[in-house]
Amino acid sequence: MTLHLGYGTNGLTDLRLDDALGLLADLGYEGVGLTLDHMHLDPMAPDLAERTRQVRRRLTSLGLRVTVETGARYVLDPRRKHGPSLLDPDPDARAARTALLVRAVDVAAELGAHAVHCFSGVTPPGTSPDTAWKRLTEAIAPVLEAADRSGVPLAVEPEPGHLLATLADFHHLRALLGDPGPLGLTLDIGHCQCLEEATPLECVRQSAPWLRHVQIEDMRRGVHEHLPFGEGEIDFPPVLAALAASDYRGLTVVELPRHSHAGPELARTSIDFLHDAMTRGTAPRGAAPC
Repeated sequence: MTLHLGYGTNGLTDLRLDDALGLLADLGYEGVGLTLDHMHLDPMAPDLAERTRQVRRRLTSLGLRVTVETGARYVLDPRRKHGPSLLDPDPDARAARTALLVRAVDVAAELGAHAVHCFSGVTPPGTSPDTAWKRLTEAIAPVLEAADRSGVPLAVEPEPGHLLATLADFHHLRALLGDPGPLGLTLDIGHCQCLEEATPLECVRQSAPWLRHVQIEDMRRGVHEHLPFGEGEIDFPPVLAALAASDYRGLTVVELPRHSHAGPELARTSIDFLHDAMTRGTAPRGAAPC
């Protein structure tokens, strides 16, 4: 089974970025999900270009691949989690989020990232679904243009509680936009367990043609809480086997954003768990893994 495992820096926020990258390389990860945020690679920094070049050199020296994630909680507004979003009633606020995502595409191109992740945001109170979808399509269009120019796909994540919450919503966005080439999918395995009608295994199989980024953690049905492996309900060996069979070649990134206090230890136990699950996923039926 060939999967390329990474770990998200949003689960290592107590570490300097150089230290986090060194830790992941030492543990055997092949890549990193790099969340652009103030404590690591700050997308609002005036010297962002130079910082990005430094990170690229560090990634190259460690042999790490990278995907760029944009889920920082307060990077644009210190008082509103994930605000402003692509759905904000204020056109200037929506434009600020669009500009951040375009900047993320530029950073990703400089780093040689395989994708840029984003999500829609929560529908503001009093906003009709038609209005929300119209705002989303208009606000994301310049990001897709930047992705097309750079050759780095944009991978939209269905997020519980957001306008674009499910795989069906992702396909609705595709249809509204005319199925643009740069638009792909971030599949979060835990989110599949949390709220999709299909099982995580079925979600992987159904999503294979559009997969550009994968996030992974444990989760329980109906509860949006990212859990360390073994603390939720997901049966991982068949899910990982399905990912490998899908010919997905990007990173599969451990996503534990609320566990930075234990990040180094969880990075170690997570890669051990996933290697074991991959071994069990490829063992002949009825045979014990080596």
